[in-house]
Amino acid sequence: MSSVADTSKTAAEAGEFKIVNVPEPFKDVIKRCGIEGTYVGSSLEESPWVPFGENAAIRYLAFDVRNNWVGNILWVKSPGVVSTHKHRGQVLMVCLEGSFRYLEYDWVAKPGAFIHEMPGEAHTLVTDDPNGVKLFGWMQGANEFYDEHGTLLDTVDVWWFLDHYESYCEEQGIPINKQLYI
Repeated sequence: MSSVADTSKTAAEAGEFKIVNVPEPFKDVIKRCGIEGTYVGSSLEESPWVPFGENAAIRYLAFDVRNNWVGNILWVKSPGVVSTHKHRGQVLMVCLEGSFRYLEYDWVAKPGAFIHEMPGEAHTLVTDDPNGVKLFGWMQGANEFYDEHGTLLDTVDVWWFLDHYESYCEEQGIPINKQLYI
């Protein structure tokens, strides 16, 4: 019998439909100090669409107050603009439905497109799509919003987004979902 591991299966093929007890030397430390992962389902009771201007809404998926991250889906419902904004942190996005572009760049994102934005970038999000656009975003740090003259209108970060969500839920009588807080 050989002591060499069987490598004929790929990682995706290995295993059966059963829970495997994986060794973890720091299990007690993780249980004592860690935060358990969360699950947010697709129902509006778990996370409603919160209005974000007249033509957009945000469905919040996670608030990470320790690292100033916000996970959400931005829905611009029909052709429109999200005003010029500058990111003070990193942004990762995936286009889920529809399409969008930034006035400052020469590409158009369609479903499945991945967008990575670096701190310091300023741009103006537009969708010409008749159905608008839905974007999954994972944003770190603050966003600064500007008017057409370059005057700062507002700065939003994890605390602003958290208040946006909680205020809406309180106004609508919707229970706050603590699963969103990581």
